[in-house]
Amino acid sequence: MDDDFDDNSPIASQLVSETRRREKLLGRSLPRPKHTRILAVANQKGGVGKTTTTVNIAAALASAGLNVLVIDNDPQGNASTALGVPHHAEIDSIYDVLINDVPMAEVVATCPDIDKLYCVPATIHLAGAEIELVSLVAREQRLRRAIDTYVKYRENNNLERLDFIFIDCPPSLGLLTVNAFCAANEVMIPIQCEYYALEGLSQLLKNIEMIQKHLNSDLVVSTILLTMYDGRTNLAAHVAADVREHFPKQVLRAMIPRSVRISEAPSYQQTVMTYDRSSTGALSYLEAAAELAERPRT
Repeated sequence: MDDDFDDNSPIASQLVSETRRREKLLGRSLPRPKHTRILAVANQKGGVGKTTTTVNIAAALASAGLNVLVIDNDPQGNASTALGVPHHAEIDSIYDVLINDVPMAEVVATCPDIDKLYCVPATIHLAGAEIELVSLVAREQRLRRAIDTYVKYRENNNLERLDFIFIDCPPSLGLLTVNAFCAANEVMIPIQCEYYALEGLSQLLKNIEMIQKHLNSDLVVSTILLTMYDGRTNLAAHVAADVREHFPKQVLRAMIPRSVRISEAPSYQQTVMTYDRSSTGALSYLEAAAELAERPRT
């Protein structure tokens, strides 16, 4: 049987490539940032992998020993589901933090599968927050103030400093996303490797420029991640090349492939890191997380 095995076949080549990639990650410790990095994961185009990217990179960083908080700022609550955190209507959530001034410390939940990974869940109540925020004082800064207060709470209670905070944004450019931009110091943009990938991105960048000018001068677009990459198609390669040409400093080398395992994991209330860590999708997110941790903020 071994004599019939073609080590030049596509499957064999893939296995060799993945083995080499795993060896590079083996035993690799990730550096702690000097200060807490707060990233808003945003793209108003739906279905590009925002939530999937948020939870899997967060899980990859936490599994490497870093302290990571995910803030589910999307009314759909999919990040809460993937992290195995309850988010039914009766529990306090990010809605109560934003609208009712409930301290974030009372809302933060520990993720059951991975140490050092925490989540502020979203409930269905968040769907009405866009309207309710309009009439509130300092409506754009409410998330930022809540995070600042929570960071001080951790310091005062001798809890370890958070290394990363990821804010999962809804697929819109409303007040929830504006709050995320005001709270963050970096923006991560997942871009799908398909036709029209760059469509709408100019509007997102214009909104970020407005935030930089009027509300948060520290905000930068630091990271772009190519998702749903299918190496069998010329289109995916062309889109990837196009995005890298436009954003040479921001685009990560790691690309996230289309993966059944990545898609299946949330239905088991898990990230792909715990659902199938040996899968190609998990390997790609581990690479992306390592690259994010090791590269300086642009």
